[in-house]
Amino acid sequence: MDLGRKLALVATAATAVAAMLPGAPAGAAPNGGIAWKPCPTGKDVDCGTVTVPIDWDHPDHGTIQLALARRKATDPSARIGSILMDPGGPGGPGAGEVQDGWTLSPSITRRFDTVGFDPRGVGQSNPVRCGLTEVTAPDPQLPKNASEYAQLTAYNRALGASCAKNTGPLAGFADTKSVVHDMDAIRAALGEAKLTYYGVSYGSLMGQQYAETYPDRVRALVLDSNMDHSLRTTWEFLSTETVSSQELFEQFASWCARTASCALHGQDVHALMAKLYSRAESGDLGTPDDRLDPVAFVNLVSQNFYGPTWGQLATTMVNLRDGKPAQPSAFGDITVPSAFGSVFCADWKLPVSGYGELETYRRALAAMAPDMRFSPLGWTSTAGCIDWPGQVRNPQHRLSVHGAPPLLMLNSRYDPATPYPWAQRAAQQSGATLLTYDGWGHGAYFKNSDCVTKATDDYLISGTVPPKGTHCAAVEPKAQQSRMDGPALPSGTLFGR
Repeated sequence: MDLGRKLALVATAATAVAAMLPGAPAGAAPNGGIAWKPCPTGKDVDCGTVTVPIDWDHPDHGTIQLALARRKATDPSARIGSILMDPGGPGGPGAGEVQDGWTLSPSITRRFDTVGFDPRGVGQSNPVRCGLTEVTAPDPQLPKNASEYAQLTAYNRALGASCAKNTGPLAGFADTKSVVHDMDAIRAALGEAKLTYYGVSYGSLMGQQYAETYPDRVRALVLDSNMDHSLRTTWEFLSTETVSSQELFEQFASWCARTASCALHGQDVHALMAKLYSRAESGDLGTPDDRLDPVAFVNLVSQNFYGPTWGQLATTMVNLRDGKPAQPSAFGDITVPSAFGSVFCADWKLPVSGYGELETYRRALAAMAPDMRFSPLGWTSTAGCIDWPGQVRNPQHRLSVHGAPPLLMLNSRYDPATPYPWAQRAAQQSGATLLTYDGWGHGAYFKNSDCVTKATDDYLISGTVPPKGTHCAAVEPKAQQSRMDGPALPSGTLFGR
């Protein structure tokens, strides 16, 4: 695989201690608030910081600053407060996304200051930095034998050590449990008695665990495209992700069959997928300057499930079939900063005993997903944590929320990254109301569904959740789109390596 493809895959599979007492403004300016000032980029956006401990259990062991960006409510007379926002990842820079224009609907921006934050280790919040040599070293994410498996584990060990060396102590404290405490510090610094929050993708895990840790400090939490942190085994994680990926491919094939403008309309999409995958295995897929191995190919397909951008996917498959350069996905390069391993591998314990077990998983997944073979996100996340040198500080557990006001969860029925059953289980465990978007893609709020948007906005404004079991109808994808129409997901919204 060439260096450019390697870098894209690594990025994708994908930017005062004394004040830390409960309720006290963290990193406060002399007047008790955040010292906001105009951001260097982004129109009408203010930037600020909040200071938090590196290690919340030992606040005297050093501090870092968290980067924030704020757009003020457009109607000060109707202002309710601030809404904190996170775009997921792990590795999505919320402050950077808000500066770039990421926002919610006009009904929300009229009444709330929208505040994005870069989680610890991400963006401008003391980013995790890893050596270029270690990042770009050969990394057989789908090892063919024990020797390649050993190469994979050696890569993970070297990369983790490099991140720790180049970043310092924070590399060992990038887990979501620490981020939850950071969020409460931000809430206090904003002057909010209770937190209003919108988190999508990996940002849903932050919100879930905030409600679990600080239920009495919740005003309203919207958790979109939900993680299920109760998955105990490696097989549960891999299989649920893979089933979701296969469902998305089948939905794409059905769409192509009923959509005359699809570039593969009237053709056997499943047979073409099998041929392209076989060519990827043999090293003959793509142009000589840009070969796609199986992981890169399946990842390229999966990226088009996020919008979804099925017209683009059909064209890409035709180009690959005909030996032409694959057009980039409709999302462009979905970048996940180098914080991924330091965050995900601190939140998830997904043991693999050796090559034999990993190969058993691969074969079983391929049997249940004849088109996709595996979920590129689930597989590379698991493979990337094998022998990772950091501590699993926030391992999986059943979500337990007691004493919080009603929570609202959103999820697409067909989501390539956070499968619908994950949201069902998270809602059941927490008592949250799950609003189901009966369509496709990641980030249900951004799917051009007036039904989803109105229900979410009503909840954020009034705290009223929709009736249990509410479903919103699917919005048919357009045949041609260069980027998702309507409000766009932030570019960091990707769960995966």
